[in-house]
Amino acid sequence: MPAITDYSTDVAKVRLLISDIDDAQQIFNDAAINAFIGMALDGNVKRAAASALLVMATNEVLVQKRIKLLDLSTDGPAEAKALQDLAKQYREEADMEEVDGAFDWAEQINTPAQYDELLHKDRLRNGIG
Repeated sequence: MPAITDYSTDVAKVRLLISDIDDAQQIFNDAAINAFIGMALDGNVKRAAASALLVMATNEVLVQKRIKLLDLSTDGPAEAKALQDLAKQYREEADMEEVDGAFDWAEQINTPAQYDELLHKDRLRNGIG
């Protein structure tokens, strides 16, 4: 099984997250992976992987359904649920990563008095004044 060994590209990272690393039997081609990345907010690879997993989950339900034949059984809906849960985890991780650099508010300065007040508050925050 020839597997991907270089994970420096976004396409390879998405493939790693969705366990699509077998070069001989890829689930999605590079164009599809690039489309998932393009649709993801800011090209976030975890969001792209979550979208790919949701497509995989849908296909799992459509193709396998729930089948029991003699001693063999398949449970497409259960496999789809596992893929959906992993997609949800990736989306939550992406949300957490995006929140780390965000801010809730910013002080506005419209007058010289407000600028003086900003400087005073900044000195207080930094323990200078």
